[in-house]
Amino acid sequence: MGQGYNVTEFIFVGLTQDPAGQKALFALFSLTYLVTMLGNLLIAGTVIASPSLKSPMYFFLACLSVLDALYCNSISPNLIIDLLYNKKTISFKSCMLQLFVEHLFGGVEVFLLVFMAYDRYVAICKPLHYLTIMNQRVCILLLLVAGVGGTVHSTIQVLTVYKLPFCGPNLIDHFMCDMNQLLGLACTDTYFLGITVMANGGVICVGIFTFLLVSYGIILNSLKTHSQEGRRKALFTCSSHIMVVVCFFAPCSFIYARPVSNFPIDKYIAVFYTVVSPMLNPLIYTLRNSEMKNCIKKLWSKTLTK
Repeated sequence: MGQGYNVTEFIFVGLTQDPAGQKALFALFSLTYLVTMLGNLLIAGTVIASPSLKSPMYFFLACLSVLDALYCNSISPNLIIDLLYNKKTISFKSCMLQLFVEHLFGGVEVFLLVFMAYDRYVAICKPLHYLTIMNQRVCILLLLVAGVGGTVHSTIQVLTVYKLPFCGPNLIDHFMCDMNQLLGLACTDTYFLGITVMANGGVICVGIFTFLLVSYGIILNSLKTHSQEGRRKALFTCSSHIMVVVCFFAPCSFIYARPVSNFPIDKYIAVFYTVVSPMLNPLIYTLRNSEMKNCIKKLWSKTLTK
């Protein structure tokens, strides 16, 4: 029997039951959401409108910004609206849709961060062949691969839980639908499914996180042969990428790289990679990138003088 014929809706516990706490979080998350959207759209718009930002690095940065805006929209609006209600419910179908969308954008971001690391590797370690290797066709192909990879990952996640029997408990100690919480509510033994989920999400998170850190280590080690100015510029760019990678992968690894279990702290850690990280990414890239800051200033001055 399909799952929709059992439990028809789920109830979120949310981050806090305290009315004053909910009001404070509503104000905080509303501000965070606004900053996230404005920051990411500003970066994407700046890259599109600035002729000097046409390199593959900025193409991927614009894609990451659009992706962070979409990822934020899959979580934050529901989280913010739910803080206004005492009873926070979500229908079964909406829960499955939220699960699919959040893992789709999260999965695409994982692949995109890998390709951004590859782009920096080619730029720093093979500078003479950079524009040949990272041509427009390759960049678009890598973006398509990221899209397919994220779709496959997300589809596996949803299919894992869609046909499970949910025959009673429907209280989710979280602010969103996610794998561990749903598997914990199923009226059947989900041990082997939990192993599948850990392999699909956790191993990917930890494996790619480790791969990215090693990759950036190799890139930074190769800077010994560069000039002092070249080292400084590459170090600034790579350090920004490393900060983004750590902010995204460290909390994700804690949540997904373990046997299915639920801890009260999980939902607070989830806030970091679903709400905080998409807001930090544009700040990290703009504050540490003089070229991006100059282009933003030029666009602002052009806009104000019109």
